[in-house]
Amino acid sequence: MDKPAHKLLAVPFLLITIVCLTTNCTAQSVSKTSLLALSKSDHTLAIVDAVTLKVIARVPVGPDPHEVIASSDGKTAYVSIYGGGSLHEINVIDLVAQKPLTNIDTRPLIGPHGLVFVGGKVWFSAEGAKSVGRYDPATGKLDWSMGTGQDRTHMIYVTSDGKRVYTTNVSAGTVSILVDSLLQPATNPMGLVPPGARPHMDWVQIVIPVAKGSEGFDVSPDGRELWTAAADDGTISIIDIASGRVTGKIDAKVLGANRLKFTPDGKRVLISSLRTGDLFIYDAGSRLELKRLNTGHGAAGILVDADGSRAFVGCTADNYVAIIDLKRLEVIGHIDDGGGPDGLAWAVRR
Repeated sequence: MDKPAHKLLAVPFLLITIVCLTTNCTAQSVSKTSLLALSKSDHTLAIVDAVTLKVIARVPVGPDPHEVIASSDGKTAYVSIYGGGSLHEINVIDLVAQKPLTNIDTRPLIGPHGLVFVGGKVWFSAEGAKSVGRYDPATGKLDWSMGTGQDRTHMIYVTSDGKRVYTTNVSAGTVSILVDSLLQPATNPMGLVPPGARPHMDWVQIVIPVAKGSEGFDVSPDGRELWTAAADDGTISIIDIASGRVTGKIDAKVLGANRLKFTPDGKRVLISSLRTGDLFIYDAGSRLELKRLNTGHGAAGILVDADGSRAFVGCTADNYVAIIDLKRLEVIGHIDDGGGPDGLAWAVRR
């Protein structure tokens, strides 16, 4: 005799229930993206679920952490231990196990600050050494560095092919463009190339004067422009990358300007003020201010969603990360990541 249908379904339903319990199934899939937020006061890195915006772990880091970046696979984070340009460590965090790993000693490149992860390597500015450097996780060694000779080489951006490095030099009031170029071998007195000599790669530097105090900067998504805001006079300098010249200047009055970030579509530019706590939102095309939002008493690090719908601002003086709705241009919430939030980054698990 055939068994009743409800009894036949009982075993599969039980198996599904067991699988869900053992794999922590929820109505919404677990996010593969995490927001990483540093606390300078608590010396921690908060790992925040990008969907729920809840802190899922806090990992200890060294004193005076300033910037954070994640590896391309989203499994490792790197934190610069700055110390006003005097320290010499980059902390390494296992984001899967949520625990610290062995630190990177950057000496003789002291004062690591800005960080990017490009081509499988960690690129960083070294303010105390007036330099930029590169660390290879595969070999565990620093494999390249170059001096800028500029005061307070602070933030850094590297093109996806690793052939160009951009930095702001805060006290010098300059932007450095470092270009990896092909150098032909030197000729002998007879004008001949010595036997066996071959062309080799050589880095050259272009130094572009901007306003003093220019710190936060970003490159437009199309790679054509570099915008940087100056804390001292609140102006925004716009550099045409092809010519290496300042082609525009906006009297934005962003006094205390700290960070600057393009939205992914390149249409808007966000600038934070550590002095006033305001977030300035500019239209990149018209170069006009769209809105000024107050996020608290001091705004620092900026992070934007991949779809451009939200921005996150580390409000150092207020001990929270502000959440901005970029469609309505409103502050819609806060994340408690610890005291003195600053550097922010995405980690996307692949």
